[in-house]
Amino acid sequence: MAKILIVDDDEQITSLFVSFLNTQGHMATALNKSSQALETALTLKPDLFILDLMMPDPDGFKLCRLLRTFPSFTYTPILIVTALNDEDSRAVAFGAGADDYLSKPFFINELHQRVKKLIDKNR
Repeated sequence: MAKILIVDDDEQITSLFVSFLNTQGHMATALNKSSQALETALTLKPDLFILDLMMPDPDGFKLCRLLRTFPSFTYTPILIVTALNDEDSRAVAFGAGADDYLSKPFFINELHQRVKKLIDKNR
């Protein structure tokens, strides 16, 4: 069972993700305030992060960079799930340390496949 930390300011999205990922056998935790993400991550020590990009400060780009500065999260997979689907956003996200990028809208099974791939790769 993987511990997954989801950070997105949209409560409907985080609720859906938590419900779905928990039914897949994971232990998903959601935050709707990105300002709480680092403190929660240090306590939870997740196996995977799922981050939105468009959030109040810090946005997902900054949060991704910040997480990568901590040795305990150097290799923790980060999946970006966002409505931004332009090449510049993708490039910046990968430059900030993201491992994968999923644009909204998407099929929920695609989220499952990406999560499984990242967790399996990191074991």
